[in-house]
Parts: sequence; C-alpha cells; structure tokens
Amino acid sequence: MKYDFASIEKKWQQKWLEEKPFTAVTGDKTREKFFGLIEFPYPSGQGLHVGHARPFTAMDIICRKKRMQGYNVLFPIGYDAFGLPTENYAVQHHIHPAKVTHDNIENFRKQLHMLGYSFDWDREVNTTDPSYYKWTQWIFLQMFKKGLAYKASMPVNWCTSCKIVLANEEVVDGVCERCGGQVIRKEKSQWMLAITKYADRLIDDLDDLDFIERVKIQQKNWIGRSEGTEVDFTATNGDKLTVYTTRCDTLFGVTYMVISPEHPYLQQWKDQIQNWDAVAAYIEEAARKSDFERGELNKEKTGVRLEGIEAVNPASGKHVPLFVSDYVLMGYGTGIVMGVPGHDQRDWEFATKFGLPIVEVVQGGDITKEAFTLKDDTGIMVNSGFLDGLTVKEAIPTMKKWVTEQGIGRPKTNFKLRDWVFSRQRYWGEPIPLVNCPKCGWVPLPEEQLPLLLPEVDSYEVTDTGESPLSKMTDWVNTTCPKCGGPAQRETDTMPQWAGSSWYFLRYMDPHNDKAFASKEALDYWSPVDWYNGGMEHTTLHLLYSRFWHKFLYDIGAVPTKEPYAKRTSHGMILGEGGEKMSKSRGNVVNPNDVIEAYGADTMRTYIMFIGDFEKAAAWSDNAVKGCKRFLDRVWNLATEQEHTGDEYSQVNEVAVHRAIKKVSEDIEAMKFNTAIATLMALVNDFYANGASRGDMKALLLMLSPFAPHMCEELWEMAGYGGQVSQQPWPVYDESKTVTATTQMAVQVSGKVKANIVVPTDASDEEIVKTALAEPKIVKLAEGKELVKSVVVKGRLVSLIFKPKA
Repeated sequence: MKYDFASIEKKWQQKWLEEKPFTAVTGDKTREKFFGLIEFPYPSGQGLHVGHARPFTAMDIICRKKRMQGYNVLFPIGYDAFGLPTENYAVQHHIHPAKVTHDNIENFRKQLHMLGYSFDWDREVNTTDPSYYKWTQWIFLQMFKKGLAYKASMPVNWCTSCKIVLANEEVVDGVCERCGGQVIRKEKSQWMLAITKYADRLIDDLDDLDFIERVKIQQKNWIGRSEGTEVDFTATNGDKLTVYTTRCDTLFGVTYMVISPEHPYLQQWKDQIQNWDAVAAYIEEAARKSDFERGELNKEKTGVRLEGIEAVNPASGKHVPLFVSDYVLMGYGTGIVMGVPGHDQRDWEFATKFGLPIVEVVQGGDITKEAFTLKDDTGIMVNSGFLDGLTVKEAIPTMKKWVTEQGIGRPKTNFKLRDWVFSRQRYWGEPIPLVNCPKCGWVPLPEEQLPLLLPEVDSYEVTDTGESPLSKMTDWVNTTCPKCGGPAQRETDTMPQWAGSSWYFLRYMDPHNDKAFASKEALDYWSPVDWYNGGMEHTTLHLLYSRFWHKFLYDIGAVPTKEPYAKRTSHGMILGEGGEKMSKSRGNVVNPNDVIEAYGADTMRTYIMFIGDFEKAAAWSDNAVKGCKRFLDRVWNLATEQEHTGDEYSQVNEVAVHRAIKKVSEDIEAMKFNTAIATLMALVNDFYANGASRGDMKALLLMLSPFAPHMCEELWEMAGYGGQVSQQPWPVYDESKTVTATTQMAVQVSGKVKANIVVPTDASDEEIVKTALAEPKIVKLAEGKELVKSVVVKGRLVSLIFKPKA
C-alpha cells in the first residue's frame, strides 16, 4: 500500500479542525497546565518561510508530547500584523493595509494548517483587530497615567527610506534593520516609554529565570549597568563639567576632555568659542551620522578643539583642552567624558592624533597602541599625588571618598539602556489615545471610548514634513478635550509594531474577553508562560520590551507574576545550500509549500528537526530532505507490509524500545530533536532486522507522532489501536530494561584478541576472568602455562597474560 502523504495529511488536518483535539481548558484542576509559546509571525506577503517552520515545529513537538504526558496544554497562534512592510506594500499597490493584512493572514493560516501544527485555533489573535488593540491602547494609557509615557524633543534615529523614527535597537550596523536605508540623527518630538526606570529589575530578575545563558548575557550587556562615580570638573568660564567614570582613581591621568556635539553648552558658549564656525560645521556633520557610526570603536577619531574655553582637572588643578567629538553621545552618561590616554585605547588614539599629553598613572601600564594594561587590583598608582603607592584596589575607594568630601563627586549607577522611542509617523499602527488641549495639555481618552479606531485615509504616504498621514485627516484630528470640553487635537503619531507584541501572550489566555485584556481566573491559571522559544535577534527588542510591559502590569496589580516567561530558549537560523544566508537575491530561499508538495508536511517537519543542532545555524540540503522522506517510507512499509502480532514488546526488541523511549523523551525536553530522530531511525533498523510486534510498533508510532503526526495518525487508525495517537499516553520506559542482561567481551592474550565471551552485564571481575579461562580457544592457548596477570575493562575486554609453568 503506497504512502499517499497528500491525501493523508489533508484528511487529518480537516479532522483536527473539526474535532478540535488541541483545545486548552482554562481552570482545569485535574491536569497540570503547560503554556508553550512561539513568537507570533508577522504576516508578510512572502508567506511562511523555513525560518518560521523550524521554531514552530519544535514547540509543536514539545506541546504534542506534553499533551500525551497528561498536561493541559495551551499552544496558541496569532499575527503581529501592524507594521511598515504592509504599509509600504499598500502605498506601492494602492491597496488598503487592512486588505493586505487580511489576505496575508489568510495565506499564513493556510500554510500553518498545511504543516499540521496543534494550535488551539479558537484563541487566534490579530494585533490589528480593534478588539485587540483596544487593550494595547489601555495599557499605554495606564503607563501615561503613571508617568512612564512622556513626550520629549530629542535627537532620534531617522530612517531616510522608511521616513520614520527608529529605536536604537532597530539600527543595525548603521542602517535600518527593516529596509537597509541610511539612518541619520534628527531632532524630533517623540513619545517615550521610561524603560530605564525598570533597568535594575530587568537585570536582577534574570537570575531567577530558566533562560539560556546567552540570552541572559545579551540582555545584561544591552542594559549595561555599571557602578561608578560622577565627578565635577570646571570650565574656565565657571560652568560645571560633570563626567561619569568607573575608574575615578585615574583622575590624575586626565589630559583632555570631550563634549558631545548635541550638548546644550555648545550653543550656550557660542559667543565664547573663538573658532565657532569650525565647531558649528562639525556639529552639523555629526548630525548626519547614526549613533552606531559615531560609536564605532575602529573608526578614525575626529573632533575640533574649543578655542577660548578649557577645563580644570580637579585632582591636579591643571588646565586641559576641551574638544567636541562625535564619539561622545548625549544619550549615555552626561554627554561629557574625560580622556585618560595612558590607559585607554580610544583615548590614546585621540590624544595621539591631536598631539595631547599621555600620562601613566598605574605602574606597569603599557602606553603603546598595541597594548593598554590598566592594572587591576595589583597595579600601583604613580604620578597621582596622594594616591601614589596605593594599589588600584585601595585607590578607587580613596579617590571616591576624596571627591565626595570635596563636594565634587558622588557615587552613580549608570546604564547603557535608553528610554524607548515609542511613536511612529506612519498610518498602519495603533492610534495613540491622547489629545492635546491648549489649556489642559496632553489628556487621555476616557477608557470607555477605547478603542480609538484608525480612520480611513485617502493616502498612506508619509507627509513631506515627516508627519503621519493621519495629520491630514483634519475631521479626525480636531476633537474636544475630555477634561475641559474645549477644542483639542488628537495625537497623529501611531505606536510602533513592538506595542502589540509586548503583551500578546496575555491575550492568548482569554482572547474573547471584552471587559478586560484577560480575566483574573485565566491569568492566575495560565501565568507565567512555561516555555517560550524565539530568535536571538529579538533578545534586546521584543523580549526586553515585553518583560518591561509585564513588570509594569504586575506593579499595577493587573497580572499575578513579575515575569512573563519562566523559560526561554532560542534557535539557530536555516541557511541556504552551501551555508549562505537565504535571500531573494541569491535565489536560495526555500518555500515550505514546494517541499510539502513534493515530499509532504511530515517530511518537512522531520527534516527541519533533523537538520542539525537546534540552537545552531544549519544549511538546507535537498538530498537530506529526500533522506527523511525515505525514512518515513520505511516506517510506512514496516507498518503496512509486515505481519505484527503480540501487544507486548517483543523480547528481542524490548531493550531497544525502552532505550528509545528514554532517549527520545529526554532529547525532546533538551531540544535535541536531531538525535531523537536518529534514535527512531535506529529503532526502525532494529525492527527490520528482528521483526516487530504490535506492541513494538505502537511504541514507535507514539514516539514518532510529534514529529510526523499525519502519517502516525493514519497508521494508528489502520492498525486499530483505538482513538487518535495524539490523545494517547506517552510511553514510559523501565530503567532496568534499558540495560541488556548480557554483554559480549573480547579476550586478549598477550595483547592480541583471541576469542569473545558473553557474560552477565553485572558479572564481577572474577566471574569474567573465570569465564574467559573456560573458553575453549583460551583453554588450548593456556596449556602448559599459568596465569600471571588479568585486567578487566568492564563491558569491553579482558586481558590475560600467561607464562610457562616451571
């Protein structure tokens, strides 16, 4: 009987859709709950790709196994559907973004069904649905009321192609992560979210979470907490120059200072700076660069010395030159830094270029371009006045105490993390539910007026001034103030795509609630997410943002846990054949539809898990796909073409079956899907060699079903086992039966293998030697000799040494 995967897969997908066997039940106390989460996809016009299929299939396998183990599993799906690609497509093709989104979701949904995922489809969410974004707007309003959402004029990252503001996290290698367009700095009034107020908690609470270490490290590095000291230098015009440093012990080594091009002092000092034209030109040039370009360590150091104003070193009393340079960012620290070229590579390069003094203040510090060894606790201070002779370990607290007593310094904790630029000057996003009143300022809409719907617009093009298309909708913009009833205007910026994805896991718990984003019962039952798998590229974007939103909701009593996710794992990307990144330009993009049409969804699922270590990148191989199809063909033929009798495990396969159950069970939990499949392949080989009972085949189908669910359901039904395989208990292994009763060992005589023996696995060394000596070949070799030495290597060999009898 031929394995007709096309009709089999269509049959079971329709059956699952009708019978809903994967429905989660809120409040079920008879089973332990398990909430498995994937990063919901952005429904692009290109549809589902193998980059989605790898993590989606992995979590589907985990959730299928959990159900079989008796868990009440919540495995939901939804669509992160607001965003620029849809809007840009709508602009180009003159189609409303809502229509584009609807069509893209239809295509995605079809593809997800084709792959046989065990989603609870009744909980499907869509961030562009007003019943969903009503609650996105509600959460934003709570932040506004608590002072976490505020408007500020500031230099922002401006994508010259998308014509929108980007968060720092969205600028990759100096360009827009979405379109690759040039990013420049631009002054703009923006809505901000004060994520920095949660910086300490976002770091400290990682310690209690089951996140893979590289995720924790990346978040900690991005937040960038450091303990240091703020020190006040003085400009020669009397203004205070405050710097932040983690090494205040090096103050005597400061030979220059640098101020950011955006620092307000520069405009304030315009009439005092003798070379203002050169400084102004440099400021204008710096404005055209992104933060990434400016912070690049290997770039050539540039700057202009401020003529007419210098700084005074508070430790030495010496005057030092003051420069403007674009490597100093206004968003980190105070926007002014001190230069210690004797012990810092960047400072050394700057000082060398501008001919500035280089002073060694830690003995042994190598003042060369090749090596900068700012000594640790054992370094001895030199050229440092009252610090001379102290170790670095002693000098740091001594200097901290001195600057504090002098009234020119104070302890300071600093962060690299900046507040989140939250508004976008585009149409296809959640409207911000605030109005600007000339009398009352920014006023929130009453909650009963949510959702604030997006109006229909004639054009989705960004305005020439960079404002949102909504700004041209005067009938919508002009409104009344909810507070005083006077004339007011709506905010025309919209929220970024990250808004809807910062809380979607909560809506899955209770997606049809119109009174709250989720009921207390649902939140108490399903919180937190038990296992969340997603890409490393979202570690400092979505993952950080959603932890922040959740902590805020916890603080206002809206959710029961301080963290949204108990466990976070991550996966490697799928590369094209030859190991290159998939891209249209290379022509190596793999379309899952093509693979499913040629080989079936179960082959696609099995291969995408067999391709390699789940946490690492892996290259696609058409030949290896065919290999997985051959494996499933072998399983099909084994089940349909051979005779199987006996409902128990066969004696000859019993050990192999128990070993496989143990290995596959452990490997799925460890996300070692490739070795789990390899174990099942080996088991199939055993069944072909030894034959297989109905009990043996039953165990095989149970273990294989999370990977290849359609075929296993069909074979399960054909064999008459009863029910659906996905609803059966997961097989349990007996540890004692994972070990064979006997083992074969080689017998060496004078280092050469002369025979093989079979002994009980738990035989003692004495019993093994006794058995070896009784082996006929060894008896013959031992004639006229006596045993002088024996060495037993358990499970492998016994070595015997004889000598002639005297």
